[in-house]
Amino acid sequence: MKKIVFVLTLCCALMACDKTTVDFSYSPASPRAGQTVEFSNLSSGGEEWSWSFGDGASLILKSPSHAYKQPGTYRVTLQVDKKKQLTATKEITIYDTVPTFSCSESEFEIYKDYTFEALVYNPYNYDVTYSWILPANTIYAVVTDSAMNNSTLKLYFTQAMDEAPIWLTVVMNGKTTYIQKSFRVKDRTTNSVLFRTPDGDYRQRIFGERAEIYQPVAADTLLDNEQDTLQIYNRKEFRLSELDALFPGIQGFHIAGRKIYYRANGLWVANLDGAYNVQIDGAECYAMTLDTKDNRIYWANDEGIWYMPFVGSDNNKFVTTPTRLNNMRRVTRIAADYELR
Repeated sequence: MKKIVFVLTLCCALMACDKTTVDFSYSPASPRAGQTVEFSNLSSGGEEWSWSFGDGASLILKSPSHAYKQPGTYRVTLQVDKKKQLTATKEITIYDTVPTFSCSESEFEIYKDYTFEALVYNPYNYDVTYSWILPANTIYAVVTDSAMNNSTLKLYFTQAMDEAPIWLTVVMNGKTTYIQKSFRVKDRTTNSVLFRTPDGDYRQRIFGERAEIYQPVAADTLLDNEQDTLQIYNRKEFRLSELDALFPGIQGFHIAGRKIYYRANGLWVANLDGAYNVQIDGAECYAMTLDTKDNRIYWANDEGIWYMPFVGSDNNKFVTTPTRLNNMRRVTRIAADYELR
């Protein structure tokens, strides 16, 4: 009996030893660029200590010190085991004596969200006011948080530029500081939607839930070849004339995922055998297409071009509300383009 108690006690002790916690602190609380920051390892065990300071520097010490050259917000990670499973990560903000602002990202692309943060060294807790400014008639950026007097500015860029300017005015303890910075914004690859009207052909690139302003393009082969009267699905041909018995009044259709999306006094979805026929949009549908890369339906009515995800339920019920892509009228043909660079 004593041996059993001893073994159980030993096992419990060993299990307690395995419960390593990882934590650290740093000092001072509001460090400045060039100032030495002392990191204290508060972990309750560990085999080794590996630090990553978020600016490309790293050290293998239990409680190291580090100085950041530039102001900004950095992610510091402490690892205490060889398998890289026991880690702790915290953010540290490095200030400058002179107010400035920065972004956690160093490279910028169109139609991605970015947050710019004012970095104001304020050890005496003075009242501070912020005023973010974009040049008049700005078209290269959209502010997603309308408050321009916060310490942060949230926006996304709408076009590629070598120099996209952002200005910030900081007033603290009666002193005004003006900060002006410019950022290089790159273009990026994305899908797009092409559409045709009597006035010409247009392209609109799609970035997740956002889309750029449509741009005129020359006549495109994809639009010329786009049709919805004949589709090949699972090596079988489906013709408009053969589907009228199942879907009376059908004017055009596309097939994906064993479902047919078709135009007939509105936009509809149904199973290929005709079951669960559900109307998506009651307005007259003039053109439609399917984007099988992003799993979206695009269609045109008198109010513009709309889209929504493919219908996924067996009975074709959907809860997604269609979203209007633009207000382009008199659209006669739509096509999805997957190869745009």
